[in-house]
Formats: sequence, structure tokens, C-alpha cells
Amino acid sequence: MTKHKFSSRWAFIIACVGSAVGMANVWGFPYKLGTNGGGAFLLIYVFFVALFSYVGLSAEYAIGRRAKTGTLGSYEYAWKSRGLGAIGKVIGWLPLAGSMCIAVGYAVIIAYVLKALVQAIDGSLMSENTDTWFNSFALAPYSVVPYHCIIVAGTLLTLFFGAKSIEKTNKIMMPLFFVLFAILAVRVATLQGAAGGYAFLFGADFTKLADPMVWISAMGQAFFSLSITGSGMIVYGAYLSKDEDVVSAAKNTALFDTLAAMVAALVMIPAVFAYGMDPAAGPKLLFVTLPKILQDMAGGRIFAVILFTAVIFGGISSLQNMFEVVAESLMHKFPRLSRAFTLALLCAICLGAGLGMEAISSWGPWMDFVSIYIIPIGAVIGAISWFWVIKRNEILDEINLGAERVRGKLWYDIGRFVYVPLALLLCIIALSMHISF
Repeated sequence: MTKHKFSSRWAFIIACVGSAVGMANVWGFPYKLGTNGGGAFLLIYVFFVALFSYVGLSAEYAIGRRAKTGTLGSYEYAWKSRGLGAIGKVIGWLPLAGSMCIAVGYAVIIAYVLKALVQAIDGSLMSENTDTWFNSFALAPYSVVPYHCIIVAGTLLTLFFGAKSIEKTNKIMMPLFFVLFAILAVRVATLQGAAGGYAFLFGADFTKLADPMVWISAMGQAFFSLSITGSGMIVYGAYLSKDEDVVSAAKNTALFDTLAAMVAALVMIPAVFAYGMDPAAGPKLLFVTLPKILQDMAGGRIFAVILFTAVIFGGISSLQNMFEVVAESLMHKFPRLSRAFTLALLCAICLGAGLGMEAISSWGPWMDFVSIYIIPIGAVIGAISWFWVIKRNEILDEINLGAERVRGKLWYDIGRFVYVPLALLLCIIALSMHISF
């Protein structure tokens, strides 16, 4: 494993926030918040974010640091503690495959965003019929090839020096993500009719608390927004200093991820309400609805550049983690592989698989399949491995290494008897109801 480490707790947290912040924050969270009771949904969401970060996220950080490696090595380490290392060597491939499969589809979405940014910069987007413009590439094969290649190759280049380059790029991208979205939120607040969006977001309908599906929606959003997938966050834990408190780091990651989701909501939903459009548009919210709004807005071209720049930063920081976890695991499994060769191999795999699915009719079902089947199963495998397989003293020793205060039976029991069953419940719901969280 690489000897590179994050230079500080905040460098680590920024990188982890970058991994967690993504498209779900931009178009998923705002609509779920508004349609599921506003402030009532937010209370449930914050509860689950606090719970999952306290045990699930901190456990993934801890096992990576304990095993001194990423996904494949961590599963082998956990199961080996019970004399079942052979099983650990095998099952770790599923959550790892989830990271790679998501990266393939995710890169296509960010390529769409890069195309939008380029056309916002040259001004051509501001005179387009946004429905026709979106359909021109979203419904066509091989429609964003140059942008796709730039995103994949460019992201992989930012990983060349491991934790060191991840840290440096995220120190730029993540602060700018928050600043740019904050600028947009202030501008949107001045739009006539924006108040309806705030009422949609924060008007607390507490009758929704009686609806089990609202709880399931909030729990799923919290779980996967934190990237607790049994893979991605493990590798960042492997790059964390022994002097750091992993539970405290997990809490800070959760805090900033939630702030990112909220600032995105404060841009998306009030803007949509100000112009009387559909807040449930999904990908079209970003590529059709918002560009249409920006065309009518004074200074819209500048704000379009700001919007798509911020989204690219959030997307690339997430894609970095997906690639890094696979790269590190391959180099751990096959020590003779150089980082340069491994990154080139990932570039070839991602583009080889992704260029043929640039139409939304291809990457949409692909992302649904991975999100419904591979990711939830991988997350459950991880949860069981950290709280039912690895010996209790092993995980608690690592949790308490560098800790500001000692965690013991309570932390472990919450993980074992609350977190694991909830992860299993989400998996069962995803598989049986074909729900992508």
C-alpha cells in the first residue's frame, strides 16, 4: 500500500466530504426534502445521518486504518480475525465492483455537466431550447465523447500521487463548491416567487412522520449520501493518521455533507418555484429546468458558469474516490502494478465500458441496476463484516486509537444491533421494491 497519508484531519475530512457530495445532493435531496414533509423529513434525515456517521462511517474509516489498506485488504483482514480469510478475499470484490460500476455511469453524467459548462462559457447555452438541447445528446449514442474523455482522464491524473494529490485538489474544489453554491443561493433568494420554494422545503408537515416510506426515504438518502457502501470510505481511512479520532472525523464529514445538500436545496427548489416549474425533474432539473431559468435571469450566463463549475467540482471529487478505492485495491492485490499503469488501466476500463452508454437510455438503467442491487448488498456485507465478523476488541481498539473519549459497549451495540439491521432493511427494500436510494 502507498505510504502517502493525509496531512491533517481537515485534509482528510475535505476529501471525504468530496467523496460524499455528488449528484444525489444536487437533484435528489432537494426534492425528497420538499415532498416528504419538509422540516419533518429533515429531522428524520439528520437523525439518520448522525446515527450512520457515528457508527457506520467511523467503522469504515477505522477498518481501513486498522488494515492499512483499502477494500480488498480490509475484508481479508476482518474475516481473517475469525480464521476465515479465504472468504474475506472473495466477498470484498463485490463492494469494490460497486465502486467501479458506479464510476462508469457517473463519468457520463459529469461529461454532460462539462458540456453544459463549456456552452455556458461560450454563451451558446443561453439561446438554446433547453429541452431540445438536452435531448440532442441525452438521447443519442456517442454524444459527449470528448467531454467524457476529459473527465475520466483528468480525474485519474488528479490521483497520480495518491492521498497527496487527492488532498490538494479537494482543498481547492470543496471550498469553491460551497462558495459557488452560496453565491447562487443568494441570487436565487432575490427572485420573485422564491418564497414558495422555501415553504416547500421547510414547511414541516408532521403528519408525514406516520408514513413509513418517509422514514425509509430519509434513511436511504442519509445512508448513501454518506457513501457508506462497504468500499469507498475504507481507502480514505487507510490514509488517516493514527493520531486522529475517527468518530469525530466521521461526525464532521456528516456535518459538511449535510450542509452541501442544504445549500444545493436552497438553490434548486426556490429557483424552480420562482418560475413555476417541476421540482421532481431528476436529471432534467439540472440540464433543462435550471438552464431555462438562467436564460431568463439577469446575469444568467455568469450564474450558469458558476452552477456547472460547482457541480463539476462535486462530481469529480466523488469520482476520485470511486477510482482511488479500485486503484489502491488492485495495487494491494497485485503489488507489481505501478500506480501509473493502474490508473491507465482504469481509464481504459471506464471509457471502454462508458463510451457505449452515453445515451440516458443506457446509463440510466445501468445506474439503477448498480444502485438497487450491487451497492446495497455491498453495504450490508461491509456492515456485517465490521460488527459481526471482525473481533470486537479489534474494531474497538482502532476506534479508540487517537480518540478524544473512549467508545465501548454502547458504540459497538448500536453498530451491531441498530446499524446492521437498518442496512439489511434498506437492502431488502431496494431488492424487493426495486428502489434506488
